[in-house]
Amino acid sequence: MHNYCRDSCELVTLRRPEDSAYCFVLNYLAHIYLSGANEEILVGNFIGDYVKGFELGRYSDLVRKGIILHRHIDSFTDTNLIVRRSKARIAEKYHKYSGIIIDIFYDHFLVNAWPVYSNMPVDHFVRNVHRVLQQYIHVLPDGVRLFLPSFIRHNWIQRYSTVEGIEDVLHKMSARTTLPEETDYAIGVLRAEYDKFESEFSAFFPSLINYVSRSFDIALDHQPVPGIDVDAVKGPIT
Repeated sequence: MHNYCRDSCELVTLRRPEDSAYCFVLNYLAHIYLSGANEEILVGNFIGDYVKGFELGRYSDLVRKGIILHRHIDSFTDTNLIVRRSKARIAEKYHKYSGIIIDIFYDHFLVNAWPVYSNMPVDHFVRNVHRVLQQYIHVLPDGVRLFLPSFIRHNWIQRYSTVEGIEDVLHKMSARTTLPEETDYAIGVLRAEYDKFESEFSAFFPSLINYVSRSFDIALDHQPVPGIDVDAVKGPIT
């Protein structure tokens, strides 16, 4: 079992082994949404950060597809110029951890704009995700099984729907992990630059939807947006 909570960059490590039951969910809402309707792909996408390359053979074809999808979503996000613009706004205090904070911010905007992206009410969506994860609990790695009860009980997927919820989560993360305790700074920047972050999310997320739909043949509620060149928004910052 891994003794750290993992995001796409594997940066946040737990301060104490006894905190291993706390997995601070970062952008799981985006990952799960981008899995489409297939339950095995959803499971694979959910566990993607907990599976090493040599372990892929343990899983079914569709769970493997979800794991690989998770990694491609992370790579696309990490190299996206719009996301990098968001990260630069908080980099003064968070440096290499900036992506973690932006993951959380972007899930905040996703849950609050949910009807734009899905025909299913978010409450129903979340309940279905919980049902699927419990149904496939035998497939989940040990580290995921450990935090799943807390994940469901505390409704982590919707935790970021309010700024106050984000603030509470960041305080808890800073106490239990190596994430810097710069919560007041992060919340201050979010409130001051709220419209800019929201605009960046709204510009970025359709391109991610198009990328997933095109590259993995996954049907999503949201229709692909015409005229978006997914490669045009990737690359180094100049």
